[in-house]
Amino acid sequence: MAGLMAAGGAAGPPDLRDPGLQPERTRLAWRRTTLSATVAAVLAARQALHDDVTAGGLVGSALSLLVWLAFLGLAHRRMRALGTARPRALAPRGAVATAACTVALAAFAVAVVV
Repeated sequence: MAGLMAAGGAAGPPDLRDPGLQPERTRLAWRRTTLSATVAAVLAARQALHDDVTAGGLVGSALSLLVWLAFLGLAHRRMRALGTARPRALAPRGAVATAACTVALAAFAVAVVV
């Protein structure tokens, strides 16, 4: 019986786990983050095109759009992976790419404002 006890005292093999609602909460967090990135990209484009159109503003808006599209693709891929019965952990490469998109989007948005 002791051989069947998993860490924490629960009965059953340690490799079987019930993810419960955690993948759904993570999927909702990805959706909120995608919405935040969308708002940042739209505000950057609006700021660049609102008063006077400059070359720097247009370049910043275009780069913001490209980074937003890359982030949208990464987030969509992750949300689809979370829809499976046993989602895998986010790969380090995907995590770095997502963080880079977030930082780049923030930098381009600041560049458009300044």
